[in-house]
Parts: sequence; C-alpha cells; structure tokens
Amino acid sequence: MFNRVGEMLSHHKIVGNYFYGALFNFSLIFIFSCQQKAPVTFSEHVAPIIYNNCTTCHRPGAAGPFSLITYSDVAKRAKMIAKVTASRLMPPWPADNSYTHFTGEKVLSEQEINIIKNWAETGVARGDSALQPPIPAFAKGSALGKPDLVVKMQEVFKIKGDNKDRFMLMKLPFEIPNDTFVRAVEFIPGNRKLVHHVNGHLIRYEYDKKKNIDEGDKIVDSQLYNIKDCYEKLKLANDDATYPVLKFSFVNYLPGVLPVMYPQGIGGYVLSRKNAILFKDIHYGPSPIDTADESYVNIFFDKQAPKRPTLELQLGTLGVSEIIPPLIIPPNQIKTFYTRTMAKIDMSVLTINPHMHLIGKSFWAFAITPTGDTIPLIRIKKWDFRWQYFYTFKKMVNPHCSEHI
Repeated sequence: MFNRVGEMLSHHKIVGNYFYGALFNFSLIFIFSCQQKAPVTFSEHVAPIIYNNCTTCHRPGAAGPFSLITYSDVAKRAKMIAKVTASRLMPPWPADNSYTHFTGEKVLSEQEINIIKNWAETGVARGDSALQPPIPAFAKGSALGKPDLVVKMQEVFKIKGDNKDRFMLMKLPFEIPNDTFVRAVEFIPGNRKLVHHVNGHLIRYEYDKKKNIDEGDKIVDSQLYNIKDCYEKLKLANDDATYPVLKFSFVNYLPGVLPVMYPQGIGGYVLSRKNAILFKDIHYGPSPIDTADESYVNIFFDKQAPKRPTLELQLGTLGVSEIIPPLIIPPNQIKTFYTRTMAKIDMSVLTINPHMHLIGKSFWAFAITPTGDTIPLIRIKKWDFRWQYFYTFKKMVNPHCSEHI
C-alpha cells in the first residue's frame, strides 16, 4: 500500500511540473473501509505462544524459576514477558537461525512478539476460555514422558558451603530381569543451581562375571585420586579383576540442556541384566552454603534394536582433535581458537553440542566436503553459558564423506 501511495505522489508531481511549469501544492484524500480488529486475548492468541515456547521449562520441577501454565501465571508477569521477548532474551535460543535450523527452535516471530506486547499493553484480556488450547501435559520428573526405569543415586551427595568446585565420580548400579533395548536416556539434576555438567557412561556386566554390583564406594572425589584408584574404590572390575566394556556417552547434561528422543530405529543402547551408570564425571559448581544433590536417570525402553546406531565424536578438549593454539588465555586478551578433524567413515550428523565455559564469546562450526563445498552446522554469535543445548537437525546432515567436520 505504501509503495503504491509513493508512486502516486511521484506521478502527480511529474504531471504538475510538466503541464504547468511550476510546483504546486495538492492534497490526496484516501477513504478506507476497515474492519475493527478483535482484541488480543490470552485464550486465543497468547496461550499458544506460551505453551509452545515457554511452558516446557516454566513448570514445576523444571529449570524455570516460576510456572507459566495458567492465565494467572502469565498475566501477572505480562509486562516482564513482553520486555524479555522483545529483546529476545527469552525464550533462550543462542543458535543463529539465519545460519541453520534445528528441531524445537524457540525463536519467536515478530508477529508473536507484537501479540505479547499488544496484550500486555491493552489490559491482559483473558478471552473465551473455550478457545484456549489444552495445557501441555508433562510427566512428573521428565521432559520425555513416563520412563520405564528410574535409576537413582544410592547416596545423597552432600555439598559443603566452601565455594569450591567439585568433580566427582559416581556409580549407580542397577539390575533388570532381562536384557533390554534402550531408546532414550534422560539425566534429571537434583540440584539445578549447582550441577554444571555430567558425562555418563554405561557399564554392562556379563551376568556370571560380577556377582555383587553394589560392592565398593558409590562416590569418589576425582581430585583426590588418580583414575585407576577411583575405579578400584568404586569396584568397577569384574570378579576376575578384568574390566567390562565401558559404553561412552550413555547420558549427558549441561546447563539448559533438554533431552533428545530420536525417531524410531535411530540410536539406542542395550542393557544387560546387571549394569551400572558411571558419572565420569559430575561437576558441581561452588556453593556458599551447605546443600545436597539427589540426581537421577530416566531410561526409556525399546522393543527392537536400533537400525542406525549412534556414536559421539568430540572435538577439542579431551576429544579427537587438538585446539590450535593451545587453550591459554592471558589476562585482558581476546583470542580465537580452532580445531578440526577428518571424518574417516560415511556418517550422518544428528546432533551438535557446542560447549564452552564462562569466558566464551562466540562459536562457529561447519563441514567441508571433498569438493570444497561448505555445509553450515551451527553459529552462535553471542555465547551464553546458561544455555548449552544439544541442537538436533531437522534432517540428518550427510556431508557425503565430507573431508572435514
């Protein structure tokens, strides 16, 4: 409409100059017939946005500090919600969605942001409750649904209020009636303020090689002992002193992470009758007060073996590639670091998980095919330590035997 008006005005000026040889003033009057807009209401307009983007975290037992479920929950915080959505502070989504897209993106459109702003400024009308979508149903203690098995820490871990970081090894032994396939695994932090990260591995014991999987310590401070002594204190070995196979990356956790349930047939594990989850390690941030943690793991069974297994490829620190230059940052300096590796097998990329600590600034990852084409993977312009998602691609990325990833 505005472009057309602009054309009309320009046309009139040209006509005026051409016929009369001088500029003259004129007026245009436009008469429109407009239908009055319906008011923005919670039930019809705001609730769908909140339920799709906010309630997953803002509910009892989840990461959000308050619930955003009912009309009252949202209405009393309407101005704040309008402010943080307008600035795109919330919902948190650090990945640049102009570079790549992922499943479950929490990125509001300009229209959605304006709906919330309009609603907050015009009296937070509730509207017809019959038009409100159903409140999302969440299983208690899980973001994926009701688990088939819950494996808990056998001892409450007490955290002293001495403002020190702690890196612990923990063993969570468990037995099941029969060997079972696993589709998904979910770590639930008992103390969300202090659990920083978890690297969880799976130990599968052959039934006759380990009589008592409960023997040994359940928690060991990895800063006091070397890894061999930690394993011995945890009694991880078989009865004949050999060690069972350790399945890496059974479950992981980082701040803000949401668990992933892949489509049927992709990923998964096999449990034997005797197992143990090994947190190697679980990192607790510093606390000024005495507190405790009782984290646990949800396991979701599957009826069949996965058709496409998954594996974790870690670049950088403790991974398959070195960081260049060495990861040393002198005071008052900003430095850029690189890492790269060559893919030795044909594979498809499911999920990518950038990880840095508090002084990280930005992150960029891409693949290069043998023909020199670049495949974008992820770009984070402004790193945020609090939100370190496992970003899952909408379609698996197959670089066709890419040269580097």
